[in-house]
Amino acid sequence: MLVTDVGDVKIYNLSAGKALPDWVSDKKRREAQRKNVDVSRRIELIQDFDMPSVATSVELSPDGQYVLATGTYKPRIKCFDVNNLSLKFERCFDSEVVRFKVLGEDYGKVAFLQADRYVEFHAAHGRHYRLRIPRFGRDLDYHKPSCDLFLVGTSSDIYRLNTERGQFLQPYASSASSLNACEVNPEHHLLCVGSQEGTVEAWDPRDRVRCGILDVAANIRDGLEIFPSVSALKFKDGLHMAVGTDSGHVLLYDIRAREPLMIKDHLNQLSVKKIDFNREHNAVYSLDAAMLKIWDESSGKQIAYIESASNFNDFSTSPGSGLFFFAQEEPKMMIYYIPSLGPAPRWCSFLDNLTEEIESETVQNIYDDYKFITKQELADLGLEHLEGTNMLRAYMHGFFIDIRLYNKARAIADPFAFERFRKEKIAKQIQESRPARLQLKSKLPKVNKDLAEKLLTEKELGGSKLKSAATDLLSDDRFKGMFENPDFEVDKSAAEYRLLNPVLTRLDKSRSKKMKAASEAAAAAEERIQEKETNSSDDDDLFSEKDNESSEDEAQTWTKDVKREYKKINQEIRREQRQQMEEDEDKSSGDEGAFEVQEKEDFTIGHGARKISRASLGKRLATSKPVEVKMIGGLGNCQMTFSTEKKKTGFDRKRQAELRKHREERKKVIRPTTSLGLKKKTGSFKK
Repeated sequence: MLVTDVGDVKIYNLSAGKALPDWVSDKKRREAQRKNVDVSRRIELIQDFDMPSVATSVELSPDGQYVLATGTYKPRIKCFDVNNLSLKFERCFDSEVVRFKVLGEDYGKVAFLQADRYVEFHAAHGRHYRLRIPRFGRDLDYHKPSCDLFLVGTSSDIYRLNTERGQFLQPYASSASSLNACEVNPEHHLLCVGSQEGTVEAWDPRDRVRCGILDVAANIRDGLEIFPSVSALKFKDGLHMAVGTDSGHVLLYDIRAREPLMIKDHLNQLSVKKIDFNREHNAVYSLDAAMLKIWDESSGKQIAYIESASNFNDFSTSPGSGLFFFAQEEPKMMIYYIPSLGPAPRWCSFLDNLTEEIESETVQNIYDDYKFITKQELADLGLEHLEGTNMLRAYMHGFFIDIRLYNKARAIADPFAFERFRKEKIAKQIQESRPARLQLKSKLPKVNKDLAEKLLTEKELGGSKLKSAATDLLSDDRFKGMFENPDFEVDKSAAEYRLLNPVLTRLDKSRSKKMKAASEAAAAAEERIQEKETNSSDDDDLFSEKDNESSEDEAQTWTKDVKREYKKINQEIRREQRQQMEEDEDKSSGDEGAFEVQEKEDFTIGHGARKISRASLGKRLATSKPVEVKMIGGLGNCQMTFSTEKKKTGFDRKRQAELRKHREERKKVIRPTTSLGLKKKTGSFKK
């Protein structure tokens, strides 16, 4: 369940949360409900309240006991029993349902207007009868006193089908080219139809004549890109009527006057699909593809709204209740509950108790026509004196301010902001429109150029699996930063990359060989076809054998390359450690062992106080014989000779003598192997 706070109105989305598939076992279902927060908070008000692909329309039966919904694909109708909160039956059609009308009090009599010009009548047991109308239909309504079913569509005629006699009657001829909607007033039974020309015609079924016409498009004087054709009609009572247009306007009329009482603009230029009234709270519901707007009938002020990620197709509400059912462009049909618009129906009265318990849950706040600013921004605007007043609403580390007041204050504080923004916008558009002086046509990005080149090669010449993987990696937005952000650049000097580089190089070589072999085989096949040779060759087998032999050799060579690279990396690490130790020792020893430059031709070096084996060249020179520098020629050329030999101590001489004696003893003991022969087959030795 998702709770949204639009102003002071709380909206509960009862269909929010993850749904578990039917094939999940009961054990996994219980574990998911216990561990997953989204699943545990999910409320399945009506079981299997969905469609296979898209839900087109939904309606509540007049007795309030059944919810009927149509959808695709395959075209079907589902009937849900609210007392059992589950599916009662499901039936399929031959064509998609455009509109349907419940003729009785429950699901026993229903009329369906389909997209292939057919009208189907269903009883409780199933389809009762099916007939066809002359033109494609768009809407239908039922007149109970005369048992006439009115159908309107892509023609000027209003078709009348009498369900008592079972035959068509003389249609009403309107003055419009086509009709989009029709509505019968339940009190005085006046029939109103909305036309493509933006007019509403009223017909009296008793006299079968037109008693009036209303020009709706003339009352909408705003500059519109879409013509305001009538798309929806709804009567509140015997005198008040709401008209929806394709331009996104809703007009409230008193049928005794030609001027509208109220004009509500949805501000999105989307066609109004359905309108309904809430008489207890004096509210109007108007639905378009983007949202359901709930607004006050007398003032036109918005009370709340319900949005969805997909387009809305239809909605239905329980009379005197705040429960809404939505059919939209996705399999899942949504259920919303707004307690401020009325209590929950009797069959789901537990929602009232549930909403009271969720008051402590996290609520998503949405403020319409407000902007959030920090305290520093408030000071920059010069509105610090408004703190503590009703003009600001404190929230977290800042305030919510009315957008109109914010725009006025910003215009006063920085009067040239708009002009500066306008100049920057124009300069940016001009800069984008100018072509670059040097246009290099390259598909490769700046970051990870080699990797992108390999992926493009795989995309063009690779196999089916590699081709699909490379295509997904290049087109997926999740990996977009790998070719744009420099932080994701591959470090080729890293030890991990150097160890993998021989393997990758060999793989690239083997892949290129295979591609070359495949291209050569294809070229040979083409030549054979052109020359019409009947004899076949085994070039493909030879290629495969060569590949197998080469793969074994390559496996041995790249393992050697990996080992060689591993040794090289270890040597570099040890060399760096040794240099670091020497630098640390040099810092600790200070100026000890530095060179002393004399005025004479020869110079001496101070002796170091540490081992010669670890010392640098300068330290070794310090412990060796004095360095002699000779002048060669008359041009100032110098020659320096030195020796780095280590003095042999008595311990070293003694050790060398012992090793020499040991080698002589070993020579006397070792026997010659010239008389031994190796038996190849059995692997044994013979004398």
